Amino acid sequence: MDLKVFGEVVVTLLVIMDPPGMVPIFVAMTGTMAPRDRHRAAWQAVCLALGVVVLFAVAGQNILEYLHVDLPALQGAGGLLLIMIALELLTGKTDGPTDHSTSNIALVPLGTPLLAGPGAIVATMLFVQRADGAPDYVAVYAGIIAAMVVVWLVLRYCGVVVKVLRPGGIEVLTRIAGLLLAAIAVQLIADAVFAFVDSYQAG
Repeated sequence: MDLKVFGEVVVTLLVIMDPPGMVPIFVAMTGTMAPRDRHRAAWQAVCLALGVVVLFAVAGQNILEYLHVDLPALQGAGGLLLIMIALELLTGKTDGPTDHSTSNIALVPLGTPLLAGPGAIVATMLFVQRADGAPDYVAVYAGIIAAMVVVWLVLRYCGVVVKVLRPGGIEVLTRIAGLLLAAIAVQLIADAVFAFVDSYQAG
């Protein structure tokens, strides 16, 4: 296994997924849940993100070509999805912490598009395209798994933050997280628009 490639994959994915930055959003969306439900949400989110990233690493280019979808379209869709979630957080119109809502928030928006978003997908696709031989491929996939393990550890043990903040602090954090999500969503949509404009000008 090429340790240099492994290190590049781990660092790149961790920078893109930003586990510390995910903590306030994760806490805001799961703070009222029982610890067991919160741990399950962290596990489900990371498993989904791992599955999506590996899927696009293996066959991402073929999937997008078959569906006639460009990466900017994927960015724009992710941005619109995040805006919907952000509005729920900002207005407080979220579902109670039932098993159903636990699965929902773990899959969307935590698993995708926050963890397995356009940035992580594009990065892994580029790493796979650059890979030369079995050692590089092993390093890429090992790096993906290692990065996901780090993300899971951060989310799994963020319960300390919940205990410190208490319900009142979580309420404030929820509004802040909604604002952060809205900003991320707007940036994704803006990047998608600029990418579309550049592609048409180049064409």
